[in-house]
Amino acid sequence: MKIQHLVTFFWLFACAALAKDPQLEHVNVYTAGDDGYKTYRIPALEIAPDGTLLAFAEGRKQSGRDPGDDKEQDVELVLKRSTDDGKTWSAMKIIEDPGRYWSAANVSTVVDRDTGKIWVVDLRCGPGLSMRASRPGTNDTQTMARFSSDNGVTWSEPIDLTAVARDMEDHDWNASATGVGGGIQTTGGRLLVPCFRHPFGVFAIYSDDHGQSWSRGELVPGSDVANESQLIELADGRIMLDMRQEKGPWRGRSISGDGGETWSELVNSQKVSRCACAIERLTLKSAGDDRNRILWTGPKGPGRITLVARLSYDEGESYPVEKVLYQPPAAYSDLVVLKDGTAGCLWERAQNPEVGNKIDNICFTRFGLSHLEPQSESNR
Repeated sequence: MKIQHLVTFFWLFACAALAKDPQLEHVNVYTAGDDGYKTYRIPALEIAPDGTLLAFAEGRKQSGRDPGDDKEQDVELVLKRSTDDGKTWSAMKIIEDPGRYWSAANVSTVVDRDTGKIWVVDLRCGPGLSMRASRPGTNDTQTMARFSSDNGVTWSEPIDLTAVARDMEDHDWNASATGVGGGIQTTGGRLLVPCFRHPFGVFAIYSDDHGQSWSRGELVPGSDVANESQLIELADGRIMLDMRQEKGPWRGRSISGDGGETWSELVNSQKVSRCACAIERLTLKSAGDDRNRILWTGPKGPGRITLVARLSYDEGESYPVEKVLYQPPAAYSDLVVLKDGTAGCLWERAQNPEVGNKIDNICFTRFGLSHLEPQSESNR
């Protein structure tokens, strides 16, 4: 049997095994070719105040390439909702169509528990433009925000945060983008959205007045090798950034003691493929849980293959628990924790790995501690 056929056989065997795992629930949310889009990329997942799940994605019309890589490429921000914990999903709705050959990309979300508003912040690119090609001090690329007060049914008009998310006077600052995913509201009420710039550097924007005004924090020292990031509040109230690095096989990690205004020097964290990954607070001892747990998902590799979930019991210092969610090609992911304590993961996958490793679908997977920590596990 040829090696290629052997690889295909084992991939299909793994898929079949996972599909029968009662602890894992897989549901396809976006399928390449549906609703007039060539493909869907860059998922972001949020849970509304009423428990509704919101699955955001980039609907890429002409090709699967990133904004600006094709001069004639429409990328629109789309949304599907689920009111039954991800078992079924609504028809697709366009949240932002910025215009012919424009792009709406890189969504980050955060829920304000005090007002009930769901904030969405994203990158808007002009025709044929990308972060790299954007001219400093111009509106070639913009940072746009909008909110929903009715659990994602309707959305406000966009608010331009470009001058907040970028230093318009810095002639070396081409553009800024958010997330992907990973916005949080701190215990103290601050709204925090992770951002990165081009040339590379990671920071956050924040609001202390429920989105009426926004400010920009300082760049993470040493983050000139990092970009896509997510935020999490640690048990002691400090904020951690988990960052994709473009040099070396590690995540980047940085800590803020002042709510995202300044950051510690970037240090190498867990070993993983270069990709946008997800991080979320799963349990918190001070809230009555048995222990502190941070949940992380991303492709283990090599490359964008083998989506895994990892658990940290020491606030992101180490991740001793690793469980496979999906074996064939998988890429970007985002996480939420549902009201029953189970985790929901929205992630990119290859629908037909037997014919190639092209990432072309977005899937939702639900799982709980029974999958991550079997009763026989010695660390319980």
